[in-house]
Amino acid sequence: MEADDDDVVFPVAEPLAGVPLADAPILFFVCFHKALRLELAQLHHAAVKALKVVEGGSHGRELVLELQRRFEFLKLVYKYHSATEDEVIFLALDVHVKNVACTYALEHESTDDLFDSIFHCLDVLLEEKCNISKAFQELICSISTIQASIWQHMVKEEKQVFPLLMQKFSSKEQGSLVWQFICSVPVMLIEDFFPWMISFLSPEEQVDVTRCIKEIVPREKSLQEVVFSWLGNKNQPSSGTHTRTVKGVQCPDGSADMRRIVKLQSSRSSFCENWNWIKACCIQKDVGNNPIDCLSLWHGAIMKDFQEILEELYQLRSSSSFPNLHLIIIRLKFLADILSFYSNALKKFFYPVLNQVANGCLSPSNEEFPCASQIEGLQLLLQYNGQNGIPLCKFLEKLFTELESFVLGVGKQFAFQKREVFPIISKKCCHKMQQRLMYMSLNTMPLGLLKYAITWFSSHLSGNESRSILRSIKQGDSFVNKSFASLLQKWFELGYSGKISIEKFREDLQNIFKSRCSFLSEQIKETSGSSSLHSDMQLPEGSNPRPTEGKNCFSSSSSPRTAKKYETSYSSAINLHVFFPKTIKMAHPFPKFLADKSCSSSIINELKPVDLIFFFHKALKNDLEYLVFGSAQLADNVGLLMDFRRRFHLIRFLFQIHSDAEDEVAFPALEAKGKVPNISHSYTIDHKLEVDHFSRISLILDKMYELQVSVSSVDSNTLDQRMVKHHQLCGRLHNMCKSMHKLLSNHIHREEVELWPLFRENFSIDEQEKIIGRILGRISAEILQDMIPWLMASLTAEEQLDMMSLWRKATKCTMFDDWLGEWSEGYNIAKVPEESSISPSCTADPLEIISTYLSKEVLDKQKRGTLEKSSDFSQRDCVDENFEPFTNCNVDDKEKALNIDQNNHDCSECTKLFSDSDKKRRNEVAGVTDHMDKSNKLFQGPKNSWHCKHLLTTSQEDLEAAIRRVSRDSSLDLQKKSYIIQNLLMSRWIIGQQISHSVSSNWEDIPGHLPSYQDPLKLTFGCKHYKRNCKLFAACCNQLYTCRHCHDEVADHSVDRKSITEMMCMKCLKIQPIGPKCSTVSCDNFSMARYYCKICKLFDDEREIYHCPYCNLCRLGKGLGIDYFHCMNCNACMSRSLSAHICREKCFEDNCPICHEYIFTSSSPVKALPCGHIMHSTCFQDYTCTHYTCPICCKSLGDMQVYFRMLDALLAEDKIPDEYAGKTQVILCNDCEKKGPTPFHWLYHKCSYCGSFNTRLL
Repeated sequence: MEADDDDVVFPVAEPLAGVPLADAPILFFVCFHKALRLELAQLHHAAVKALKVVEGGSHGRELVLELQRRFEFLKLVYKYHSATEDEVIFLALDVHVKNVACTYALEHESTDDLFDSIFHCLDVLLEEKCNISKAFQELICSISTIQASIWQHMVKEEKQVFPLLMQKFSSKEQGSLVWQFICSVPVMLIEDFFPWMISFLSPEEQVDVTRCIKEIVPREKSLQEVVFSWLGNKNQPSSGTHTRTVKGVQCPDGSADMRRIVKLQSSRSSFCENWNWIKACCIQKDVGNNPIDCLSLWHGAIMKDFQEILEELYQLRSSSSFPNLHLIIIRLKFLADILSFYSNALKKFFYPVLNQVANGCLSPSNEEFPCASQIEGLQLLLQYNGQNGIPLCKFLEKLFTELESFVLGVGKQFAFQKREVFPIISKKCCHKMQQRLMYMSLNTMPLGLLKYAITWFSSHLSGNESRSILRSIKQGDSFVNKSFASLLQKWFELGYSGKISIEKFREDLQNIFKSRCSFLSEQIKETSGSSSLHSDMQLPEGSNPRPTEGKNCFSSSSSPRTAKKYETSYSSAINLHVFFPKTIKMAHPFPKFLADKSCSSSIINELKPVDLIFFFHKALKNDLEYLVFGSAQLADNVGLLMDFRRRFHLIRFLFQIHSDAEDEVAFPALEAKGKVPNISHSYTIDHKLEVDHFSRISLILDKMYELQVSVSSVDSNTLDQRMVKHHQLCGRLHNMCKSMHKLLSNHIHREEVELWPLFRENFSIDEQEKIIGRILGRISAEILQDMIPWLMASLTAEEQLDMMSLWRKATKCTMFDDWLGEWSEGYNIAKVPEESSISPSCTADPLEIISTYLSKEVLDKQKRGTLEKSSDFSQRDCVDENFEPFTNCNVDDKEKALNIDQNNHDCSECTKLFSDSDKKRRNEVAGVTDHMDKSNKLFQGPKNSWHCKHLLTTSQEDLEAAIRRVSRDSSLDLQKKSYIIQNLLMSRWIIGQQISHSVSSNWEDIPGHLPSYQDPLKLTFGCKHYKRNCKLFAACCNQLYTCRHCHDEVADHSVDRKSITEMMCMKCLKIQPIGPKCSTVSCDNFSMARYYCKICKLFDDEREIYHCPYCNLCRLGKGLGIDYFHCMNCNACMSRSLSAHICREKCFEDNCPICHEYIFTSSSPVKALPCGHIMHSTCFQDYTCTHYTCPICCKSLGDMQVYFRMLDALLAEDKIPDEYAGKTQVILCNDCEKKGPTPFHWLYHKCSYCGSFNTRLL
């Protein structure tokens, strides 16, 4: 594999380019972004290099260990960065700009899985029990995936989050946020973090970072010296340093996030590098005052505070008010954080040393201090937010019980250490070793917590104890950072001297933990004496950001001390987020939604229109899995490339349509609600970045296709080279597909968790249908023909029914069902039985139904005449020289032939039944019978020839009588009556249709069997209506016409264009089944027109036309989603500029109020009136010459203020007779629809509300 081809440039977002750090300290994190990207790129190159080494036959174990150490460090650094954003930066931003940070917190959670996949690959490689080359390829693929995911996440932050932070926060506030991050990361990690990050920056950027940090650090000399010493370390941390950091900073609970680091560092190989130094220098040779003894004092301070807290809680249990409970919670959280880091130090430093010097005689069970689950249980209990409705008294009782048990366990562990652990260390380890262990344990704490911990600890000591510890701190200058030792000494003296009062110390602690407990204090103050917390209390600031409606959910937003929150030097929530991620999730979970369940189980139970999106999501996820699977097969099967390429472009196209629909329809609708502003912007950025991923894959596929095309014409040596290139491209393609699969799957998951519940909750069913209708109204018929089968293939039968049910409900006012039936032609589209509103009787043969309503006398008369004539005709026909016996024919064939003969004879005799007034119709029928006589050998009679005969011989008076009989029939409902009457009126046309389908004639005798020209001089085929190269066969008239308009202009009826089945090519003059090209060999696929619609049977060679699946008609324009959209409520195609218009249900399915032409099928331009009614544009121009109100609702057709002012001036001059002066009349305003009095006038009446004269008297 070639790493060079996978290199991607990761530029800084444009809004941040060129902004100096001095003006925007928050861009310190953008520098971290750069370092992280470059580190991942280096790791990718290192993995590729290791693969080449392994393929060359060398052993790559050391390379794998190096990768593992670097990834451990990288994960830990990224984890603290993510926790800082979730618990500090995003919460601060949410005070000013709502709902921006929600999706970024979700993205942080998904990154953990990506790291886990990398560590799984590394573990497999270390086990050496598999195909090493394949395992390395999986590792490289996983690195590419996390690289793409983190890159996209950081680009989004740089495009959206950081510009907002720069806009909403001053430079000082930004610096405070960065300082809070620095003080919340363990000292051991931050010492390595600064050199690591700076090593990836340019010299100019390094100078900017150094200046920025100098401005951020408080003006405290010793503190500045410590931080500057970290910055001044120009040596890039080695892998060994990374290992030391990872070993020293771990989760005490051994959570999944950190388990592998514990496993790695606890092995013999990871500890032996320090043990040689221990044996050489640190085994105790002289015994004196032992630094390890200060841990006993540490234990005593912890136990003392726990005992005080237990006593206070005991007193509160008997009280009905809890004024100091929030202070107790703060102290407990402080002690819980101290115990977490102390437990971590014991596990990572003290116990490994102890096991070595004591030869492993210490029982592993005794090393648990305290139990990880106990610390996590206490932390979870302290996150109580009252939203579960538990009364405060019960919470207090539970807190006291669990804390009592917890303190008892801690006391036992302290006693064990004093009895078993400390004596061994004092005896076996020298002063220098003990001091080193003490300093290393302090380095596991964050700088901000360390300050308060030392201050708190020193306040518990006597004078002799304090002097002993100060002496120990000074002695440690020889092997630790001197500035760091001086800082510790200063903090210790500050607490011991009493310069900080208990009240000030507790106030500082309250600021540290305020973000996670301030709600408790406010609730207690508001409801003193109450026994429970209300369910609508404010959430703690430390909770994960969630979509908020209206007011801010964080207590500090309305506090006058909002600015002070950025002055906090430590965030306990960050380390809680790193050490106990489960606690954060349990305390502040995201609401569960459909993404956590299957579509078939959750959506179907309560279908809503917006759920149509989830069916699309399911199909998309299935195809993303196909891309991953298919790309893995291409290396071994080149023949799959074409299918894979075609499938990829379909997915890309459909995903782009989906993204555009969300960006232009769904998301703006959600933002317009105003309840959750800004929540969708990050998803819009996602859509833009995902286009780049599709483009990169498309580029790879193009290269593979070009390579495949050129392989057939090369020699064997070149072929081998190109096959190697093909395999390299396949590897890159597979990596990209896996990356895109992960990105899009996470994107879809976040949408379903965060966004779509908001659509279901905040939009009514009608509003959801309107949104879905707007989305569907942008999709053309050609796209639907690909999309619907694509969706169906991914859904179960039940899901198909549900999807089509939602689709039909969203398009209920349109002709979508008609289009679906005409397009599908047998395709198994899911039907919903209950939606059918047509009576079964209406689906029977219309001729059979209407014949039952003709007069019995006419039927009897026709029947007698028919029997007589048919007998004579049969005898004559039997002796005709053209008669052919029914040899080898079955009975059905004989019956058909007899029926044909009878029909021919009866049709020739039935003219006697017509009156003079029916001569025109009689001539038409006679023409049909003459044509039938000419071709009786090939004639196949209609199925219901008896009914055809009756209806052809029925006069106009008989038809009218039958219509009156149907109208008076009380047993029929209105729908069936209208159906029968319509078929009676069209009976002769129906007969012509059935006869035309059964007649095969000599086409040369058909009228119109010659070409027609739009331009005779240029010999351009067509007519005045269309440019085309064919004519249509109109079965109703048995003639050829160039278009339907040519037919309608000369006939007394309109042709049903959708029933046309045959055409004539005007080049070869052959009549053939209708289609886009001529089927004769001589024409060589001669195109009939540039545009052809198989539904409307429309050909056109010069205009842009599209078929709308919702109108089920062809319209002029580029197409839906391009320059038009279909409004599902109006059932009309409209220009995209009219996306905001007044909707009236099926308003186009009506006649023009002026000329009364049916607007839906009219080819004339239409004018939409302000009231929502419509008329032809030409009719509007003529109508407005004399009227200014809508002819339907009487509202004004525009802004008539100028005209109304003229009337005001006219009325001011017009004098009312004295007998009418002071009289009023009651009017109704047509514009504002309000009733009210107005002064008497014989003509003009002004509305007193809106000033309109468009009124009428009541």
